[in-house]
Amino acid sequence: MKREMVTQSRVKTKITALLLGMLLFTLTACGGKTGAAQPKTASGTQTTPAAEAESETPAVQDSETKEQAPDAQPAEAESPAALPTTDPSGASIAIPDQVDTVVALAPSFCETLVALGLEEKIVGYDLQSVGLAGLPEDVPTFDTVNPDVEQLTALAPDILLVSNLSLYDQEAPYQPLIDAGVCVVCVPTSESVEDVRSDIRFLAAAFCVPEEGERVVAEMDGELKAISDVVSAIPKEERKRVYFEISPAPYLYSSGSGTYLHELIELAGGRNVLADQDSWISVEGETVVAANPDVIFTNVNYTDDPVAEILGREGWAGVSAIQSGEVYYIDNMASSLPDQNIVTAVEEMARALYPERFGAE
Repeated sequence: MKREMVTQSRVKTKITALLLGMLLFTLTACGGKTGAAQPKTASGTQTTPAAEAESETPAVQDSETKEQAPDAQPAEAESPAALPTTDPSGASIAIPDQVDTVVALAPSFCETLVALGLEEKIVGYDLQSVGLAGLPEDVPTFDTVNPDVEQLTALAPDILLVSNLSLYDQEAPYQPLIDAGVCVVCVPTSESVEDVRSDIRFLAAAFCVPEEGERVVAEMDGELKAISDVVSAIPKEERKRVYFEISPAPYLYSSGSGTYLHELIELAGGRNVLADQDSWISVEGETVVAANPDVIFTNVNYTDDPVAEILGREGWAGVSAIQSGEVYYIDNMASSLPDQNIVTAVEEMARALYPERFGAE
Protein backbone atom coordinates (compact mmCIF):
# COMPACT_ATOMS: atom_id res chain seq x y z
CA MET A 1 0.00 0.00 0.00
CA LYS A 2 1.30 3.45 -0.87
CA ARG A 3 -0.64 5.13 1.92
CA GLU A 4 -0.50 4.49 5.65
CA MET A 5 -3.66 3.64 7.60
CA VAL A 6 -5.13 6.26 9.87
CA THR A 7 -6.27 5.46 13.39
CA GLN A 8 -9.83 4.36 14.11
CA SER A 9 -10.76 7.65 15.76
CA ARG A 10 -9.61 9.62 12.74
CA VAL A 11 -11.40 7.19 10.45
CA LYS A 12 -14.68 7.76 12.27
CA THR A 13 -14.27 11.49 11.83
CA LYS A 14 -13.40 11.00 8.18
CA ILE A 15 -16.44 8.85 7.50
CA THR A 16 -18.74 11.37 9.16
CA ALA A 17 -17.25 14.17 7.12
CA LEU A 18 -17.35 12.09 3.95
CA LEU A 19 -21.02 11.28 4.33
CA LEU A 20 -21.84 14.92 4.97
CA GLY A 21 -19.80 15.89 1.96
CA MET A 22 -21.65 13.41 -0.19
CA LEU A 23 -24.95 14.94 0.87
CA LEU A 24 -23.63 18.35 -0.08
CA PHE A 25 -21.74 17.56 -3.26
CA THR A 26 -24.16 19.51 -5.43
CA LEU A 27 -22.94 22.80 -3.94
CA THR A 28 -20.99 24.78 -6.53
CA ALA A 29 -19.34 27.40 -4.32
CA CYS A 30 -17.20 27.01 -1.24
CA GLY A 31 -18.16 28.65 2.00
CA GLY A 32 -19.80 31.72 0.57
CA LYS A 33 -18.47 34.56 -1.51
CA THR A 34 -14.97 33.31 -2.04
CA GLY A 35 -14.52 35.46 -5.11
CA ALA A 36 -15.86 38.68 -3.60
CA ALA A 37 -12.46 40.15 -2.75
CA GLN A 38 -9.56 38.19 -4.13
CA PRO A 39 -5.92 38.91 -3.27
CA LYS A 40 -3.58 40.46 -5.75
CA THR A 41 -0.63 38.68 -7.23
CA ALA A 42 2.88 39.41 -6.04
CA SER A 43 3.06 42.19 -8.60
CA GLY A 44 -0.24 43.70 -7.39
CA THR A 45 -2.14 42.95 -10.59
CA GLN A 46 -4.14 40.07 -12.03
CA THR A 47 -1.92 37.32 -13.38
CA THR A 48 -1.67 37.27 -17.18
CA PRO A 49 0.36 35.10 -19.54
CA ALA A 50 3.94 36.35 -19.57
CA ALA A 51 5.13 37.94 -22.78
CA GLU A 52 7.67 36.06 -24.82
CA ALA A 53 11.21 36.82 -23.71
CA GLU A 54 13.08 39.01 -26.14
CA SER A 55 16.09 37.41 -27.77
CA GLU A 56 19.43 38.96 -27.07
CA THR A 57 20.63 39.74 -30.59
CA PRO A 58 23.92 41.62 -30.98
CA ALA A 59 23.54 45.02 -32.65
CA VAL A 60 26.34 44.24 -35.08
CA GLN A 61 27.16 40.73 -36.22
CA ASP A 62 30.49 39.59 -37.54
CA SER A 63 30.32 39.26 -41.31
CA GLU A 64 31.99 35.85 -41.16
CA THR A 65 29.34 34.63 -38.76
CA LYS A 66 26.64 35.85 -41.14
CA GLU A 67 28.15 33.92 -43.98
CA GLN A 68 28.37 30.73 -41.94
CA ALA A 69 24.76 30.92 -40.72
CA PRO A 70 22.81 33.25 -42.97
CA ASP A 71 19.40 31.82 -41.95
CA ALA A 72 20.01 31.67 -38.22
CA GLN A 73 17.18 33.19 -36.17
CA PRO A 74 17.33 34.32 -32.54
CA ALA A 75 15.85 31.71 -30.19
CA GLU A 76 12.56 32.55 -28.53
CA ALA A 77 11.92 31.57 -24.94
CA GLU A 78 8.73 29.64 -24.31
CA SER A 79 5.98 31.57 -22.52
CA PRO A 80 5.01 30.11 -19.17
CA ALA A 81 1.51 28.68 -18.99
CA ALA A 82 -1.15 31.09 -17.74
CA LEU A 83 -2.28 30.62 -14.16
CA PRO A 84 -5.97 29.75 -13.68
CA THR A 85 -8.15 32.78 -12.94
CA THR A 86 -11.22 30.76 -11.93
CA ASP A 87 -11.35 27.81 -9.56
CA PRO A 88 -13.48 24.69 -10.17
CA SER A 89 -16.31 26.14 -8.06
CA GLY A 90 -16.59 29.07 -10.48
CA ALA A 91 -15.13 31.70 -8.14
CA SER A 92 -12.59 34.22 -9.43
CA ILE A 93 -9.11 33.73 -8.02
CA ALA A 94 -5.75 35.46 -8.29
CA ILE A 95 -2.97 32.96 -7.68
CA PRO A 96 0.30 34.57 -6.57
CA ASP A 97 3.14 34.60 -9.07
CA GLN A 98 5.21 32.62 -6.57
CA VAL A 99 3.55 29.91 -4.45
CA ASP A 100 5.74 28.58 -1.67
CA THR A 101 3.17 27.47 0.93
CA VAL A 102 -0.22 25.77 0.83
CA VAL A 103 -2.75 24.44 3.33
CA ALA A 104 -4.97 21.63 2.01
CA LEU A 105 -8.22 20.82 3.80
CA ALA A 106 -9.11 17.51 2.14
CA PRO A 107 -7.23 14.18 1.90
CA SER A 108 -7.75 14.04 -1.86
CA PHE A 109 -5.93 17.37 -2.26
CA CYS A 110 -3.08 16.13 -0.09
CA GLU A 111 -2.68 12.91 -2.08
CA THR A 112 -2.68 14.80 -5.37
CA LEU A 113 -0.18 17.41 -4.15
CA VAL A 114 2.16 14.60 -3.08
CA ALA A 115 1.72 12.87 -6.45
CA LEU A 116 2.62 16.16 -8.15
CA GLY A 117 5.81 16.41 -6.09
CA LEU A 118 4.59 19.43 -4.11
CA GLU A 119 4.70 17.98 -0.60
CA GLU A 120 7.42 20.40 0.52
CA LYS A 121 5.02 23.32 -0.02
CA ILE A 122 2.41 21.88 2.38
CA VAL A 123 2.45 23.76 5.71
CA GLY A 124 -0.86 22.48 7.06
CA TYR A 125 -3.61 19.99 6.29
CA ASP A 126 -6.86 18.47 7.55
CA LEU A 127 -7.08 15.98 10.40
CA GLN A 128 -8.29 13.22 8.11
CA SER A 129 -5.04 13.40 6.16
CA VAL A 130 -2.86 12.64 9.19
CA GLY A 131 -0.91 9.47 8.40
CA LEU A 132 -1.03 9.74 4.62
CA ALA A 133 2.30 8.89 3.01
CA GLY A 134 4.45 11.79 1.88
CA LEU A 135 2.95 14.52 4.06
CA PRO A 136 5.22 16.57 6.30
CA GLU A 137 4.97 15.94 10.03
CA ASP A 138 4.83 18.51 12.83
CA VAL A 139 2.70 20.99 10.89
CA PRO A 140 -0.68 22.40 11.98
CA THR A 141 -3.77 20.31 11.30
CA PHE A 142 -7.34 21.54 10.92
CA ASP A 143 -10.88 20.27 11.19
CA THR A 144 -12.17 19.85 7.65
CA VAL A 145 -15.72 20.97 8.41
CA ASN A 146 -14.89 23.79 10.82
CA PRO A 147 -11.26 24.88 10.51
CA ASP A 148 -9.79 27.52 12.81
CA VAL A 149 -9.85 30.60 10.57
CA GLU A 150 -7.74 32.65 13.01
CA GLN A 151 -5.03 29.99 13.00
CA LEU A 152 -5.20 29.77 9.21
CA THR A 153 -4.91 33.55 8.93
CA ALA A 154 -1.87 33.56 11.24
CA LEU A 155 -0.28 30.77 9.19
CA ALA A 156 -0.79 32.92 6.06
CA PRO A 157 -0.30 30.32 3.32
CA ASP A 158 -0.02 31.50 -0.25
CA ILE A 159 -2.93 29.19 -1.15
CA LEU A 160 -5.68 27.62 0.95
CA LEU A 161 -7.35 24.64 -0.75
CA VAL A 162 -10.88 23.88 0.44
CA SER A 163 -13.71 21.65 -0.72
CA ASN A 164 -17.44 22.30 -0.62
CA LEU A 165 -17.49 20.59 2.78
CA SER A 166 -15.44 23.17 4.67
CA LEU A 167 -17.63 25.66 6.52
CA TYR A 168 -20.41 25.03 4.01
CA ASP A 169 -23.13 26.73 6.07
CA GLN A 170 -21.46 30.08 6.74
CA GLU A 171 -21.42 33.27 4.74
CA ALA A 172 -17.98 34.12 3.34
CA PRO A 173 -16.10 32.18 6.07
CA TYR A 174 -12.69 32.81 4.51
CA GLN A 175 -13.01 36.56 4.05
CA PRO A 176 -10.44 37.26 6.80
CA LEU A 177 -7.89 35.16 4.90
CA ILE A 178 -8.76 36.79 1.60
CA ASP A 179 -8.40 40.23 3.20
CA ALA A 180 -5.01 39.12 4.50
CA GLY A 181 -3.86 38.24 0.98
CA VAL A 182 -4.41 34.48 1.02
CA CYS A 183 -5.65 32.98 -2.24
CA VAL A 184 -8.59 30.74 -1.27
CA VAL A 185 -9.22 28.07 -3.88
CA CYS A 186 -12.29 25.83 -3.85
CA VAL A 187 -12.31 22.42 -5.54
CA PRO A 188 -15.76 20.83 -5.00
CA THR A 189 -16.06 17.08 -4.54
CA SER A 190 -15.64 15.33 -7.88
CA GLU A 191 -18.74 13.71 -9.33
CA SER A 192 -17.00 11.65 -12.01
CA VAL A 193 -13.65 10.27 -13.09
CA GLU A 194 -13.44 13.05 -15.65
CA ASP A 195 -13.82 15.53 -12.79
CA VAL A 196 -10.90 13.80 -11.08
CA ARG A 197 -8.77 14.31 -14.20
CA SER A 198 -9.85 17.94 -14.42
CA ASP A 199 -9.06 18.59 -10.75
CA ILE A 200 -5.59 17.07 -11.05
CA ARG A 201 -4.87 19.25 -14.07
CA PHE A 202 -6.23 22.33 -12.30
CA LEU A 203 -4.02 21.81 -9.24
CA ALA A 204 -1.02 21.17 -11.46
CA ALA A 205 -1.70 24.38 -13.39
CA ALA A 206 -2.21 26.38 -10.18
CA PHE A 207 1.24 25.32 -8.96
CA CYS A 208 2.91 25.77 -12.35
CA VAL A 209 3.63 22.07 -12.90
CA PRO A 210 1.23 21.23 -15.74
CA GLU A 211 3.53 18.53 -17.10
CA GLU A 212 3.35 16.72 -13.77
CA GLY A 213 -0.42 16.88 -13.91
CA GLU A 214 -0.41 15.23 -17.32
CA ARG A 215 1.95 12.56 -16.00
CA VAL A 216 -0.33 11.74 -13.06
CA VAL A 217 -3.42 11.63 -15.29
CA ALA A 218 -1.63 9.46 -17.85
CA GLU A 219 -0.54 6.98 -15.19
CA MET A 220 -4.08 6.80 -13.80
CA ASP A 221 -5.59 6.33 -17.24
CA GLY A 222 -3.02 3.69 -18.13
CA GLU A 223 -3.97 1.60 -15.12
CA LEU A 224 -7.68 2.06 -15.78
CA LYS A 225 -7.18 0.98 -19.39
CA ALA A 226 -5.38 -2.18 -18.31
CA ILE A 227 -8.41 -3.11 -16.19
CA SER A 228 -10.82 -2.13 -18.95
CA ASP A 229 -8.98 -4.32 -21.45
CA VAL A 230 -9.83 -7.30 -19.25
CA VAL A 231 -13.43 -6.57 -18.25
CA SER A 232 -14.55 -5.15 -21.60
CA ALA A 233 -14.69 -8.69 -22.98
CA ILE A 234 -17.47 -9.58 -20.53
CA PRO A 235 -20.94 -9.20 -22.09
CA LYS A 236 -22.98 -6.60 -20.24
CA GLU A 237 -25.73 -9.06 -19.43
CA GLU A 238 -23.17 -11.32 -17.75
CA ARG A 239 -21.63 -8.66 -15.56
CA LYS A 240 -22.24 -9.12 -11.86
CA ARG A 241 -24.69 -6.92 -9.98
CA VAL A 242 -23.11 -4.95 -7.14
CA TYR A 243 -24.22 -3.26 -3.92
CA PHE A 244 -21.52 -0.99 -2.45
CA GLU A 245 -22.03 -0.10 1.22
CA ILE A 246 -20.29 2.93 2.71
CA SER A 247 -22.20 3.03 6.00
CA PRO A 248 -23.37 -0.12 7.81
CA ALA A 249 -26.60 -1.05 9.53
CA PRO A 250 -28.69 0.44 10.95
CA TYR A 251 -27.90 3.51 8.84
CA LEU A 252 -27.18 2.03 5.41
CA TYR A 253 -25.68 4.43 2.90
CA SER A 254 -24.64 3.88 -0.68
CA SER A 255 -24.31 5.40 -4.13
CA GLY A 256 -26.64 5.74 -7.08
CA SER A 257 -25.94 7.18 -10.52
CA GLY A 258 -24.19 10.51 -10.93
CA THR A 259 -21.33 9.77 -8.54
CA TYR A 260 -17.73 8.79 -9.08
CA LEU A 261 -18.26 5.63 -6.98
CA HIS A 262 -21.00 4.47 -9.37
CA GLU A 263 -18.56 5.03 -12.21
CA LEU A 264 -15.84 3.07 -10.42
CA ILE A 265 -18.20 0.09 -10.08
CA GLU A 266 -18.85 0.19 -13.82
CA LEU A 267 -15.14 0.56 -14.64
CA ALA A 268 -14.54 -2.59 -12.60
CA GLY A 269 -17.09 -4.45 -14.73
CA GLY A 270 -19.95 -4.40 -12.24
CA ARG A 271 -23.53 -3.21 -12.45
CA ASN A 272 -24.73 -1.00 -9.61
CA VAL A 273 -28.03 -2.37 -8.25
CA LEU A 274 -28.93 1.21 -7.22
CA ALA A 275 -28.24 2.73 -10.64
CA ASP A 276 -31.90 3.74 -10.94
CA GLN A 277 -31.39 6.20 -8.07
CA ASP A 278 -29.39 9.41 -8.07
CA SER A 279 -26.51 10.67 -5.98
CA TRP A 280 -25.45 9.46 -2.53
CA ILE A 281 -28.41 7.81 -0.86
CA SER A 282 -29.71 6.40 2.38
CA VAL A 283 -30.82 2.82 1.75
CA GLU A 284 -33.39 0.55 3.35
CA GLY A 285 -32.29 -3.01 3.99
CA GLU A 286 -35.39 -4.27 2.20
CA THR A 287 -34.29 -2.39 -0.92
CA VAL A 288 -30.96 -4.24 -1.02
CA VAL A 289 -32.62 -7.60 -0.37
CA ALA A 290 -35.09 -6.99 -3.18
CA ALA A 291 -32.26 -5.95 -5.53
CA ASN A 292 -30.52 -9.27 -4.75
CA PRO A 293 -26.91 -8.30 -5.66
CA ASP A 294 -24.44 -10.94 -6.80
CA VAL A 295 -21.61 -9.21 -4.93
CA ILE A 296 -21.51 -6.83 -1.98
CA PHE A 297 -18.64 -4.41 -1.38
CA THR A 298 -17.99 -2.40 1.77
CA ASN A 299 -15.36 0.20 2.58
CA VAL A 300 -16.44 0.59 6.21
CA ASN A 301 -13.27 0.52 8.32
CA TYR A 302 -14.46 1.66 11.72
CA THR A 303 -16.12 -1.58 12.82
CA ASP A 304 -14.34 -4.76 13.87
CA ASP A 305 -15.34 -6.93 10.90
CA PRO A 306 -17.69 -5.26 8.38
CA VAL A 307 -17.67 -8.27 6.03
CA ALA A 308 -18.72 -10.69 8.78
CA GLU A 309 -21.42 -8.26 9.92
CA ILE A 310 -22.93 -8.18 6.44
CA LEU A 311 -22.69 -11.96 6.01
CA GLY A 312 -24.60 -12.43 9.26
CA ARG A 313 -27.05 -9.56 8.85
CA GLU A 314 -30.58 -10.44 9.86
CA GLY A 315 -32.99 -10.82 6.95
CA TRP A 316 -30.27 -10.98 4.28
CA ALA A 317 -29.68 -14.74 4.22
CA GLY A 318 -31.49 -15.13 0.91
CA VAL A 319 -29.38 -12.55 -0.95
CA SER A 320 -27.23 -14.16 -3.64
CA ALA A 321 -24.04 -12.44 -2.44
CA ILE A 322 -24.61 -13.73 1.09
CA GLN A 323 -25.34 -17.28 -0.07
CA SER A 324 -22.19 -17.40 -2.20
CA GLY A 325 -20.07 -15.57 0.36
CA GLU A 326 -19.16 -12.86 -2.14
CA VAL A 327 -18.82 -9.96 0.26
CA TYR A 328 -15.54 -8.04 0.06
CA TYR A 329 -13.80 -5.16 1.74
CA ILE A 330 -12.50 -2.46 -0.63
CA ASP A 331 -9.77 -0.04 0.45
CA ASN A 332 -11.52 2.84 2.18
CA MET A 333 -9.20 5.63 1.13
CA ALA A 334 -9.00 4.55 -2.51
CA SER A 335 -12.77 4.25 -2.85
CA SER A 336 -13.75 7.34 -0.86
CA LEU A 337 -11.22 9.91 -2.07
CA PRO A 338 -11.77 11.22 -5.60
CA ASP A 339 -8.19 11.44 -6.76
CA GLN A 340 -5.71 9.45 -8.87
CA ASN A 341 -5.68 6.57 -6.36
CA ILE A 342 -9.19 5.48 -7.37
CA VAL A 343 -7.41 2.97 -9.60
CA THR A 344 -6.65 0.91 -6.48
CA ALA A 345 -10.35 0.62 -5.70
CA VAL A 346 -11.25 -0.23 -9.29
CA GLU A 347 -8.62 -2.97 -9.42
CA GLU A 348 -9.69 -4.45 -6.08
CA MET A 349 -13.31 -4.56 -7.22
CA ALA A 350 -12.46 -6.03 -10.61
CA ARG A 351 -10.33 -8.78 -9.07
CA ALA A 352 -13.08 -9.61 -6.57
CA LEU A 353 -15.74 -9.69 -9.29
CA TYR A 354 -13.78 -11.70 -11.85
CA PRO A 355 -10.80 -13.41 -10.15
CA GLU A 356 -10.46 -15.94 -12.97
CA ARG A 357 -9.87 -13.15 -15.48
CA PHE A 358 -7.08 -11.62 -13.39
CA GLY A 359 -5.09 -14.77 -12.82
CA ALA A 360 -6.41 -15.56 -9.35
CA GLU A 361 -6.90 -19.20 -8.44
